[in-house]
Amino acid sequence: MSTVSPFHIAIPVHNLAECRTFYGNILGCEEGRSSDHWVDFNLFGHQLVIHYKPQTTSEALHKNAVDGKQVPVPHYGVVLPWDTFDVFATDLKNKGVDFIIEPYVRFEGLVGEQRTMFFLDPAGNALEFKCFKDMNQLFAK
Repeated sequence: MSTVSPFHIAIPVHNLAECRTFYGNILGCEEGRSSDHWVDFNLFGHQLVIHYKPQTTSEALHKNAVDGKQVPVPHYGVVLPWDTFDVFATDLKNKGVDFIIEPYVRFEGLVGEQRTMFFLDPAGNALEFKCFKDMNQLFAK
């Protein structure tokens, strides 16, 4: 696999202070630059920016069936190294994170077998973190 460039993603949050605490203390992201309306974080080497956006009446997350589970759409996250996944998942459980989909093996015994988990940030943004024992399966058909 070639070297992967860091992605940049900016997401809306309605409570900057609460989300700053979540990404910094719960997910363990190092904080970078910030202002009174946004905060940069290092999310496993990628640039995540939370931007304040006033809360509006929201509809429920859309969900699609994948491997017998209801996956929230949209969602974002990081493909972690295999050994990091368990440590991260255990840390999240110990910090009381409520999972939409508990950590489990998806597509077990099939092409693209992976471990995955889903949860929400305080603003309702869905996150997925996953890992592949064989990273060559990331884009396998």
